[in-house]
This record gives sequence, C-alpha cells and structure tokens, in this order.
Amino acid sequence: MPKEKKEQIARRIEEFLSGCKIAIVTDYRGMPVAEMSQLRHRLKESGIEYHVVKNTLACLAAERTGKEGLKSLLRGPSAIAFGYGGASEPAKMLTEYIRSSKVAHSIKGGLLGERMLSSEEVATLASLPSTEILLSRLAQQMQMPISSLLAVLSANLRGIVQILKAREQQLRGV
Repeated sequence: MPKEKKEQIARRIEEFLSGCKIAIVTDYRGMPVAEMSQLRHRLKESGIEYHVVKNTLACLAAERTGKEGLKSLLRGPSAIAFGYGGASEPAKMLTEYIRSSKVAHSIKGGLLGERMLSSEEVATLASLPSTEILLSRLAQQMQMPISSLLAVLSANLRGIVQILKAREQQLRGV
C-alpha cells in the first residue's frame, strides 16, 4: 500500500478517535463478509461507525490523538466501533450481536473518553439502562420529596377543613 494511502487511512482513524465518546475494539476473526456488512449496517443506523483497521495505522492514530491506551488492545485482527452518542449503546449493540450470532466474535476492550475498559467492563456498560431511562429515574427521585411534602401539608389542611365542616354541622344542629 502506498505511503500516501496509509497516511490518509491513519488520518481518518484519527478523526474517528478524536470525535468519538467511546471506541470498542473487537476481534472479527471468522466473521463472514455478509455478517460483517449486516452488523455495520445495523450499527450505522444508530450512528455508530464500525471499521476493520490495520493495527499499525490504528496505533499511529491513537498516538497522535493522545489515546495510547488503545494500542494494547490492537493485537490480531481488529475492528473498532466508534460511538458518538450514548456510551452504552455501542456496547449494547455489539454484545447483543455476539450473543445472537454463531460466530466466535469477541470484544477485546474499549476506550471511554480517556479511560481504558476491559471486555468485562464493556459487558457491564452494555447492561446499564439507556441515558433516557436514567434521566427519567433521576427526575422521578427528585420529584419524590416534593410530592411527599405536598401530601403532608395538604393532609393538615384537609384535617382543618373536616373539623370546620363538622363544627358547622354541629352549629346547624344536623
């Protein structure tokens, strides 16, 4: 491969690395081309880029972007999923694909921001609920003390209203 072509590929990997929130490195050994295309298409629909990379060029791009930790994962045939949205979505999609496929496809690890992730940590990340669900749970938890305070305050007011109604009925002689 000509040097200019290699440099162009390394720059493209740099762009992916510098713009992504999470990068997950997988071993694609034994995966048929048709399945690879299907996985790429499924990931692309969610805004996730999935590329087979040449390890030396990916290591060069990792050095240039200051993400040297990624180099330790680039051994043997490697493909990288670059996630730009939520951090758990690429992990969920890859984990689900590995579970459902018959091919011995494995996750080597990942990079979340500047933090290296082992394959077990990527699996844990995949088991987390989505950001939307976590935000709704947080809003619900924040609303709970306010609802409790409202119930306590309105209970006292309801009690006073009931006492006044009872007194009114007593004065009327009902």
